[in-house]
Amino acid sequence: MVSFGGLARKLLGSSNSRRVRKFEPTVKSINALEAELAQLSDDQLRARTDEFRAQIAAGKTTDDLLVPAFATVREASKRALGLRHFDVQMIGGMVLAGGAIAEMRTGEGKTLVGTLPVYLKALEGKGVHVVTVNDYLATRDSGQMGRVYNFLGLSVGVIVHGMNDDERRAAYACDITYATNNELGFDYLRDNMKYERGQMVQRGHFYALVDEVDSILIDEARTPLIISGPLDDRSDLYRTIDSFIPQLSPEDYEVDEKQRQVSFTEDGTEKLERMLEAAGHLHGPSLYDIENVTIVHHVNNALKAHKLFQRDKDYIVRGDEIVIIDEFTGRMMPGRRFSEGLHQALEAKEGVTVQPENQTLASITFQNYFRMYNRLAGMTGTAATEAAEFADIYGLDVVEIPTNLPVVRIDEDDEVYRTAEEKFRAIAKEIKAAAERRQPILVGTTSIEKSEMLAERLRKEGLKDFQVLNARYHEQEAYIVAQAGVPGAVTIATNMAGRGTDIQLGGNLDMRIERELAEVSEGPEREAAITALKADIQRLKGEALAAGGLYVLATERHESRRIDNQLRGRSGRQGDPGRSKFYLSLQDDLMRIFGSERMDTMLTRLGLKEDEAIVHPWINKALEKAQKKVEARNFDIRKNLLKYDDVMNDQRKVIFEQRLELMDAGSLHETVTDMRHELIDTLVAKRMPENAYPEQWETAELTEEIREFLNLDLPIAAWADEEGIDDQDVKKRIFEAVDKAAADREERFGGDIMRYIERSVVLQTIDALWREHLVNLDHLRSAVGFRGYAQRDPLNEYKSEAFELFQVMLDQLRERVTQQLMRVELVRPETDAPVLPDMEAHHIDATTGEDEFGRGAARLTADFNPPGADRLQRDPERPETWGEVSRNEPCPCGSGKKFKHCHGAYAQIA
Repeated sequence: MVSFGGLARKLLGSSNSRRVRKFEPTVKSINALEAELAQLSDDQLRARTDEFRAQIAAGKTTDDLLVPAFATVREASKRALGLRHFDVQMIGGMVLAGGAIAEMRTGEGKTLVGTLPVYLKALEGKGVHVVTVNDYLATRDSGQMGRVYNFLGLSVGVIVHGMNDDERRAAYACDITYATNNELGFDYLRDNMKYERGQMVQRGHFYALVDEVDSILIDEARTPLIISGPLDDRSDLYRTIDSFIPQLSPEDYEVDEKQRQVSFTEDGTEKLERMLEAAGHLHGPSLYDIENVTIVHHVNNALKAHKLFQRDKDYIVRGDEIVIIDEFTGRMMPGRRFSEGLHQALEAKEGVTVQPENQTLASITFQNYFRMYNRLAGMTGTAATEAAEFADIYGLDVVEIPTNLPVVRIDEDDEVYRTAEEKFRAIAKEIKAAAERRQPILVGTTSIEKSEMLAERLRKEGLKDFQVLNARYHEQEAYIVAQAGVPGAVTIATNMAGRGTDIQLGGNLDMRIERELAEVSEGPEREAAITALKADIQRLKGEALAAGGLYVLATERHESRRIDNQLRGRSGRQGDPGRSKFYLSLQDDLMRIFGSERMDTMLTRLGLKEDEAIVHPWINKALEKAQKKVEARNFDIRKNLLKYDDVMNDQRKVIFEQRLELMDAGSLHETVTDMRHELIDTLVAKRMPENAYPEQWETAELTEEIREFLNLDLPIAAWADEEGIDDQDVKKRIFEAVDKAAADREERFGGDIMRYIERSVVLQTIDALWREHLVNLDHLRSAVGFRGYAQRDPLNEYKSEAFELFQVMLDQLRERVTQQLMRVELVRPETDAPVLPDMEAHHIDATTGEDEFGRGAARLTADFNPPGADRLQRDPERPETWGEVSRNEPCPCGSGKKFKHCHGAYAQIA
């Protein structure tokens, strides 16, 4: 019996196929222009770019120009690359131009599809960003596809790790910029720490095309990008708090070992408050007042260090350092540290040197970074399973693009074994059989360790000729993956290895030319060698086709169907035959989580013998349901993380926009004057309340605060004794005295220098307070989790208290800026201009917990501005050629003085 929905799909097609059919008339219009454009010369074809730009300037939109622009790109691609876009690729380009996700099978030419919307959007001149998963793909794609863009008169830039700011600025200024998601995010964060608009490298967020969109916007988006720097030494605070914990009795705290949580009881909290007050670390009467959020975080860490973490089990003390022990392997992990002050709490507990804690200077999630773009689009082979998340978080629809040729790959049912040992025995046997019949086989594993373990097993069984890939060396990896379609090739890879590289049966011609003919110069000899390579690849392709095409064998199911589909999709490209199969055991993670014990009992009763497998479509369906549950849970986790980050993001936007306004303002004199006056209003209102009698005024306290914040000794007590004076008179006199002091200081320094100092002080103070605020938000986040026990929503608590902290930060801004400007002195105009702090980049891999930037982190400050990188082109007579000059290096003018004592002095800068 067919359901009504099923009947409707049979008669009308699915909603996706109906949507795809709507693009077909436009494809016909593009095809109709092909013959006409083929008649144009290269120069005439290139001139169309200027014509399109003129039409946009006259009021046309890129949507109006889609048909002629796409036809132009197709013709340019034929001439520059020798590749002609298929009709289905045109449909993919239209989906991307409309700001959606195009799901296209592996081998359907996604990289070439990207040229269509990228060219169209680049015509507006606002900068198009093409986002890739690694530096190798950014460099490769910008070089290959750049030939099309350059042919049509557009500029192309690429950003990779290690470039300095001048190189980055030049790349962002191009019509089209290729970069990884990490580089884009870090550049955005660093730009919002700069002190002058001219130092910034990005020029806006107009249109981004994200390649491997599921990997970047879902897998990598589980953890934020973080820029951190060392905090001031706070070892005394850690040691002081650590000394309190041994003074507590067991009834002062509760320990939940199962959840790895500790918390203080009411008695314990009161006892701690008395200790903290005596030590001068408590602000206000209660430990849980908002001003004490950082102290709460530290005392919780100290309690964890003493009551949850055991020496020689969770960590060891080696020399003068704490070394973590991996709970799963029992191995030491030198170089790794617990985060958020926990490692420092353990150092204080064990009496070793307390290392400085790293402070978050700036952070952003990929969700909030990519949502800044006016229009976002993406392409991948697998997005449909996460369509709900793309729609909910990014407002992106997923459209499945039909293949150019029908898929004839055979997807076999899974084979399930009782034990992992039986499974791997069967896998080794299957790999050897495929190698003997010369069928290329790609073996997918879920981790680097498992791929290496399987490789070791194959060596023991006598199979020596295979390649092991594990997503560590992207360039070498691309070559190995590209050759995985050669007859008899055995390639063992983690599921994510080599993404973005096509596996062609018989091998990849371009890769072989690059490797084998690198030393052969242009000429008849090279042409003959290329012809021979083509013939060899065709012969090998025929052999691989005869053996059944690429065989994808997976050693385990991933918790996400999408990753499984990516692996499967590597076989059967462009109508090639192929085969895929998953081998599972009841000891696999996914099977273990979803009730494998019951299944094991059932299979034993049914008499399943050793090395026998169970194969049935029902198992596939049951596994799919299990994967859907895990996907839904992971989606909820990401969504919840995003809700908290959205609170910070609203505040981040306010701060970053405020910084831009301050940088763009000609002068901040009025702003700092207003801050001064607002501070005086606040101080007077607190010490001289409205309608209070003069004898009730707190004149001594006000005198002290005026001295502290405004650097002035004023006779406030004497003024209060005058007949008929009120609070407004006192305020007016303070205003006059403060404004006169500020005017005297300006007269001494000069107006230009004072404007420069005001800008520097305001921006640096905002940055310092924002960093402290980020630490407070981190600590608040860990503290509000416990509010759930009191039936209060942690997210609402976080929102309200984060807002209060933000208000406190703005109040402190007035105080600190005024305090510094009323005390600033210049001995001579050579004070260092503001410089960015030492910075490190971090992005934790959500699945492994490893930092993507290697042990420790990537140095940002040094890497982005290598000393002397821009000295080669410097002309001593032309300061505009000097680029960024370190304050302490010799001045490029040739005077022999340091830059800060010469052209970098305040007088010259102002």
